[in-house]
Amino acid sequence: MSGFVEAHSAEVLKAAGRIKPYVRRTPTLTTDLDPALRLKAECFQVTGSFKVRGAFNAVLSLMARDPHPIGVIAVSSGNHAQAVALAARTVGIPALILIPEDANPAKVAATRALGAEVIQQGITFANREQRLREVMAERGFTLVHPFDDWDVIHGQGTAAAEMLADEPGIEVIAAPVGGGGLLSGSAIAAKSSRPSMTVIGVEPVVADDAYQSSKAGTIRSLPAAPNTIADGVRTTAIGARTFEVMFANALVDEIVTVTEEEIATAVRVAWTRLHIALEPTGALPLAAYVAGKLPSDRPTGLILSGGNANLQTVAKLLGTP
Repeated sequence: MSGFVEAHSAEVLKAAGRIKPYVRRTPTLTTDLDPALRLKAECFQVTGSFKVRGAFNAVLSLMARDPHPIGVIAVSSGNHAQAVALAARTVGIPALILIPEDANPAKVAATRALGAEVIQQGITFANREQRLREVMAERGFTLVHPFDDWDVIHGQGTAAAEMLADEPGIEVIAAPVGGGGLLSGSAIAAKSSRPSMTVIGVEPVVADDAYQSSKAGTIRSLPAAPNTIADGVRTTAIGARTFEVMFANALVDEIVTVTEEEIATAVRVAWTRLHIALEPTGALPLAAYVAGKLPSDRPTGLILSGGNANLQTVAKLLGTP
């Protein structure tokens, strides 16, 4: 094990202990699709996605450093927003979330219901980072970044660590990749468990910035927010820290891409054959598996990242043969 992996795997272990009272140990499920396939169902997680792992680790770590922070701020299309809102409410500090105007209304409503102040009017994908800096300067809140933050990365790694504890025979792990927080944390947990483990990230073809970055050896950005039904991975670039984990230290073995049609098929498989209510982003690893883009000869674990689906979108997908 390299010194880099050893140091960060120790932080994942600390994160697991820190967040344990506040998150669920989600099940690792078997499936009729393949006896060697395992599914880490983060759709059953608190707030419906893995994001609470990183958010709680970041907020609790902040409280340890500064017991009286003014508040926390985040920018998110929905799942990270809910996670930060819940973590802040739990420790009793304000949360302010900037959410683009075209975000999933159900995720916006859930964020407000968790007590966060939401700014949505005039927020777009293009201007949200600028508005974030402006509001941070005005309010003095601490940023909880959705992926480019070590506390967040370490918290996200606890999902893969749980799956490998439940199923130590897994040899391949696949996870969605947007900004790279979940995939980076998963890679740290996997490679610390077994250096020979194969770690694969899955992203839409139309949102292939991680794939491009893996091939170029440097961070590549998309020119605009990608138009994909997997709304949780509409980032234009991975982060500096996630690049360091995934590619600079070569902890991720491959990035595979899936089409919108393959994502839609995976959602239908999840809802009708597996009876798991996944959102399209959460179905990305399943899309790669069903499309034959993952290794088929070794025990494989898929991290299904969330289930906060836009029901109108799912209804359309389920109605498509």
